[in-house]
Amino acid sequence: MRSISEQTVGELGGPTSILVRQKRDHIALDVLLRQLQDTGGDDQQRVLNDICRLVFSHAFAEEAVLWPALRRHVADGEQLTLKVEEEHQQINELVSALEQSRPGDPDREELVQRAVDLLRQDVRDEEDELLPRLQQSVDAGQLRRIGWMWELVRRTAPTRPHPVVTRRPPGNVLSALPLSAIDRSRDLLDRQAQRTPGSTARVMRSASQVLARVAGAVEQLPPMRRGERPETHIPSQRGTRPAS
Repeated sequence: MRSISEQTVGELGGPTSILVRQKRDHIALDVLLRQLQDTGGDDQQRVLNDICRLVFSHAFAEEAVLWPALRRHVADGEQLTLKVEEEHQQINELVSALEQSRPGDPDREELVQRAVDLLRQDVRDEEDELLPRLQQSVDAGQLRRIGWMWELVRRTAPTRPHPVVTRRPPGNVLSALPLSAIDRSRDLLDRQAQRTPGSTARVMRSASQVLARVAGAVEQLPPMRRGERPETHIPSQRGTRPAS
């Protein structure tokens, strides 16, 4: 098998193929990870926010569309996708911890490095193993159909870490609408707060934190845990601070 990182757009099924869409996002992620390691303070937080918007919508679409397709078409798809779902769970937990830290915290740089290493490992596992296996099992037309569905879901997916929500349907699909609306509202508030000085920015940040608590409550709803695998299970922690 050849890694999709070594193949041309034509070899991968054309510009709308799921393989090309995945590769494109992975290239964008690599640029952001380099920026994350080269910055600090508020600039680093802005880069982290950009990574969240890219990574979590991308991963949600994988879990809702791509991995179920791989399980249908690849003989050992269950084992392959479970491994990457475990990586996604670890990434959710790490980035949640990063969101709760502040620039200058003693353990922040360690969390940043662990998140960078895990994200890069996740990309390698997908490009070198999972996606080539899918490529071997379906034709270019199917790759393009999966690509269109993946893109549709990605554009309406949550953009923040939600470690309590299951990594599989139906729970993750049920969570999409409320968590996407909350996350994208928070994204808007956080962007505006970065551009607005003084008390108005503080009000916007406070509103974002209120929405974070709402998202934390939504995560705990029992339907959001349907389809959960023991390997990615986090016990319910009602009353604790949400990692969102």
